[in-house]
Amino acid sequence: MRFGILGPLDIRTDDGTPLDPGGPRPRALLTLLLLDADRAVSTQRLTDGLYGAEPPAGAAGALQSQVSRLRRRLAPHTDIEAGPGGYRVVAPPDSVDAHRFERLSREGRAALTAGDHARAAPLLREALALWRGPALPDVPDAHAEAARLDELRLAAVQDRIEADLALGGGPELVPELRTLLSAHPLSERLYGQLMRALHAGGRPAEALTVYEDARRTLADELGTDPSPELSALHLELLQGGGPERHRLPVQLTRFVGRESELTRIAGLLADARLVTLTGPGGAGKTRLAIEAADRQSDVCFVELAPVTDGKQIPYAVLTALGVREGFRTAATDSTDRLLAALEDRKLLLVLDNCEHLVEEAARIAALLLGSCPGVRVLATSRESLGITGEVLVPVPPLPQEPAVRLFVDRARAVRPGFEAHARVPGICAALDGLPLAIELAAARLRTLTPDELADRLDDRFRLLSRGDRSKAPRHRTLRAVVEWSWDLLDEEERELARRLTVFSGGATLEAVEAVCGLSYPEDVLASLVEKSFLEVSEGRYRMLETIRAFAAEDAEDARDAEDRGDAHAGYFLRLAEEADPHLRGGGQLPWLARLAAEHVNLDAALSHLVRRDTDSALRLMGPLSWFWRLRGVHGERVATARELLAAVGDAPRPGLEEEYVLCAINALSGAGGEPELIARVDAVLHAYQGPLRLPYVLVLWAVAAGPRPADEAHALTLAGDSPWARALLDVGLGFRTQYAGRPLEAEECFDRALAGFRATGDRWGMANCLDPLGMLAHTRGESERALELLDEGLAHVRELAAPEETADLLRTRATVLLHRGDTAAAVAHFEQALTLARGAGLPDKVAAARRGLGDAARLSGDTAHARVHYENALQDCAANWFSVGETVRSLIGLGRTAAAEGHTEEARDWFRQAAELAVEGWGDLELADAAEALASTADSAERATVLLGAAAGLRGGRVEGDPDVVRIEADVRAKLSPEAYDQAFEQGLRLRSAAVSER
Repeated sequence: MRFGILGPLDIRTDDGTPLDPGGPRPRALLTLLLLDADRAVSTQRLTDGLYGAEPPAGAAGALQSQVSRLRRRLAPHTDIEAGPGGYRVVAPPDSVDAHRFERLSREGRAALTAGDHARAAPLLREALALWRGPALPDVPDAHAEAARLDELRLAAVQDRIEADLALGGGPELVPELRTLLSAHPLSERLYGQLMRALHAGGRPAEALTVYEDARRTLADELGTDPSPELSALHLELLQGGGPERHRLPVQLTRFVGRESELTRIAGLLADARLVTLTGPGGAGKTRLAIEAADRQSDVCFVELAPVTDGKQIPYAVLTALGVREGFRTAATDSTDRLLAALEDRKLLLVLDNCEHLVEEAARIAALLLGSCPGVRVLATSRESLGITGEVLVPVPPLPQEPAVRLFVDRARAVRPGFEAHARVPGICAALDGLPLAIELAAARLRTLTPDELADRLDDRFRLLSRGDRSKAPRHRTLRAVVEWSWDLLDEEERELARRLTVFSGGATLEAVEAVCGLSYPEDVLASLVEKSFLEVSEGRYRMLETIRAFAAEDAEDARDAEDRGDAHAGYFLRLAEEADPHLRGGGQLPWLARLAAEHVNLDAALSHLVRRDTDSALRLMGPLSWFWRLRGVHGERVATARELLAAVGDAPRPGLEEEYVLCAINALSGAGGEPELIARVDAVLHAYQGPLRLPYVLVLWAVAAGPRPADEAHALTLAGDSPWARALLDVGLGFRTQYAGRPLEAEECFDRALAGFRATGDRWGMANCLDPLGMLAHTRGESERALELLDEGLAHVRELAAPEETADLLRTRATVLLHRGDTAAAVAHFEQALTLARGAGLPDKVAAARRGLGDAARLSGDTAHARVHYENALQDCAANWFSVGETVRSLIGLGRTAAAEGHTEEARDWFRQAAELAVEGWGDLELADAAEALASTADSAERATVLLGAAAGLRGGRVEGDPDVVRIEADVRAKLSPEAYDQAFEQGLRLRSAAVSER
């Protein structure tokens, strides 16, 4: 039989004959059974679905009677079986249109993710064709399940449109997209699809207008800007191109050959989850991987060549994903953050150049594949990763025909009009068909004829063929090509090339001039670029790693290399010191970008100084510490900081106390509590008289070691006259007084801090003041003012691209909206915060967003979903001091959910757990929350009022507008006289915090 519940219930036998199940009750009963086709459905669930929350007397007997009548109507085609778990309709899930729709839409999404749009489109069309109207109309109370199916339907429609766009669709999709947008005006994906469809139909002006409509709608409805993805699409259309789909390196030359390999890789990626391209150096594995990945959707490219320590691979992947480490993830392992960032993602991860880190690369790949079902890996390496399920694709040298085509293509770039020459096949054969060697050889045609080129190749390879056969293929083939090309340089070019090897991540012209000791090096750099020894992009010069390794070996001696390292480290030390004050002011955005472009060089400089000059290493690590925190990469430097700390010893040299403390902070990151080191650093700070040159010591030490018992007078001495440091102290004092139940004093502190940060222009500081100020305004009942403050903060953190602070502000804004009754907008904000936090690997922030979604569901009456959100929030809470408050609030949420379902004793148990845990917090706000929760289940109105008074006393005032508190207060006021209420409330105000925990 076939069953339809995506629309009015429809039952048909195998020959298509319709079957009538009876009236409304049998139809509802069968629909409920079909939602779990071939699985037992409990009698309680069936009763609730048929009769609602208040079933009539004898409901169990009535249900049994309904089942019997329905069984007779369905016989002999199918049966309904009774068992200890309830009732089961004997029907395979695929015979029910809803289950078949979910299967087809999943398969369509998988094909779409794999880049197989031709397969995805018909699967999704078949899935959507199963819908005949609104889902589950025969079960009026099945709102949650119907909403879930509607969401899946919308996602399937969008996936089908995505496939149609990829297959060349465009103009015909515009009417459908406009209709969908009228029903879902906040869907950025639909806006993007409409923009692409209009652009594909030759209507670019209308596409740009759609973006403006999206921007205006999002601002009006959510107070947000378009996402980076939609903004990037807008920029692409402004520039006359299509949207950038992948995070892949942009190639400057045409791809030649490898058609059969590309076809094979595409086929393998449709089924295999790990494909590794293997072959000798210079065979073109990286370029082939990029071309293959460009045919897939949602790709992240990770270049491992610059990574020297296998433990840094998770950081390299996180960086490629655009994930930053937040202030409150110092104790979170980088691998755990990576798993959190990818657990729900569907993407192809390209790991390029794994050979020098093969064991660690294999471990990370295996972990990702085992924990993240939506992740596939395309790796390049000279040897396999050796993981079960790995599929190898050997990348051999190019056959003669594509090798000649590649040579001619590259030759025309330096000699326009070049045609195939009789000597070209021999040149390609002499170069073993290796693409890198061919490209270098073709570049020489700028100054040599093909005959001269061929003659030199013969002499050079004949000489090198007598070398050590035990050497790796790269040293038997590519070394020959590089050495031959090296001989074509004049001495000035060779000398600059040797000196350039000190740069690990490329260099600007200014850096080359300062480090390499050449005045006006532009001409020599241009010559090296023309001869393919350097690449230049956006003002940065970069040497290929193979050439860089060869040039470094050609250096005169170790002393010369160390001297170049000293010059390099000195330049980047000066750069970091110059950047430091700008990172705390209005110029922080360009300076952050500049340091980010140099991060590999800065790391290399630091490693060099750790070995050569510990004082200078401390001087460099000091100013870099704030940059690392703003960019979220501080955890990567733990090993370096520990090495430096060991070299320096237990105490710093005079004048380097601040740098020593910052080194200790970086050594603590990710290591958990280390009492001896913490005590040592506390002693250094206590003895230091200041004022601080690097004032962020104050906040970084508090974040790394947890809130410390502070000597406020000494902290002021350390801050000195620095407006930024004084503002920072006011932020800390604001939080301490807020947690201590003094909101007016806290607000004064945050206002002073905000004024101080405004004077400096520091966006991070302003945002971290506007968030608590917004919440304090909301607590007083000034929700409009709260939203204004939060919106200003959001504008600042979006400029900084700071996911942690953005998630915090979105969550606070969502709370304000939820308390105002705008549940839909609040849910959208909580979901955005959840996406940001999950993508950045911030478990505390994930928990907070999920707890907010739980509040929204509970206040809307959906206790089932609320419980799931609260339970997930508890699982996400990290085991550190930041998680206590969020754990308390999640426990309270579970208690309120139990109370809403009539389970009062269960609610009291959750509330008692929350109160006991709240004692461990750093302030009284969690105790206040627990007191208000306990008031909702108190045995008497007097006791409830006492607890409300205690909460107000702990918090320093009433909370205006919280629907949970408002409801409790209204209930007890209705039961007490005004005098009795005031007396009990006053009694609560006088209670000590311990009285709440004893409950």
